[in-house]
Amino acid sequence: MEKYILEVCVDSAESAEAAAAGGADRLELCGNLVIGGTTPETDLFEKIRTLTDIKINVLIRPRYGDFLYTEYEFDILSRSVKRFREMGADGVVVGCLLPDGSLDTERMKQLVEAAGDMDVTLHRAFDMCRDPYEALEQAKLLGIRTILTSGQRETCWEGRELIAGLVKESGGKVDIMAGGGVDAGIIRKLIPATGVTSCHMSGKVVLDSRMAYRRQEVSMGVPGMGEYEIFRTSEAKVREAKQVLRAGWDTLG
Repeated sequence: MEKYILEVCVDSAESAEAAAAGGADRLELCGNLVIGGTTPETDLFEKIRTLTDIKINVLIRPRYGDFLYTEYEFDILSRSVKRFREMGADGVVVGCLLPDGSLDTERMKQLVEAAGDMDVTLHRAFDMCRDPYEALEQAKLLGIRTILTSGQRETCWEGRELIAGLVKESGGKVDIMAGGGVDAGIIRKLIPATGVTSCHMSGKVVLDSRMAYRRQEVSMGVPGMGEYEIFRTSEAKVREAKQVLRAGWDTLG
C-alpha cells in the first residue's frame, strides 16, 4: 500500500464536488445511497467527471437487497462493468455471493476480467459472507485490489477485531478499507486499533428541501424517511477526516 486513502461515497454531483473540495482521494459513485447504493446513471458519472479529476470507482449493484443474483441480473452487472470501463471509470465496486454464503468466485472472475485494467473493489457483500478469511484468500487469487468492510458488524468500530485480522492476513496484497460509521473520531481510534489506513465514508448531512409548498398527505419517498430530506456530503466532515487520516498515517510511518 502506497499511502492512506480516503474514499467518499456520493450519489450526486453536489456531494462529489464537496468531497473533492474536502480532500477526498477517491469517490465511490453510486445511485440511491439512502438504500445502500445502486448502479448510478451514466449521465451522473459524466457530469462528475467534468467537475473533478480525482479517481472515481463506480458501484455496480442492480438492485437493493442481497447479493445472490439471477442470470438476468448478472448479465446487467457485466454490461454495467464494461460500460463504465469504456466511459473511463478508474474502478468498479462489485460483489456476488452463492446461496451458502460463500463468495461466487466464478462470477467474480468474470467481472474482474470484464473490468480489464480498472481497479476492482469487493464491496460489503464481503460483510455478508460466511467465512471472511476464505473470501480474503479468494480475493487475492482473483486479483481484487480492495475489500470494503465493516468487519462484519454494523460499524467498523464494532468490527475492529476482524478488520485488524484482515489487515494482517492480507499481507499487503489486498487493501483492507474500513467502512460503516466512519468519521474523523472513528478514524482516530481505528488506525491504532487495526493498522488500517484506507477508510470509506459518506460524510453526509441532512438538508431540508427548498420546497415551500409541501403536500403532507402523499409520500413518494422511502417509508420512515421524510419526503423533504436531502442527503449531501459535508465538505467539512471530509476535510476533518482527511486530516486525521493523514496524521494517523504519519504516526504509523
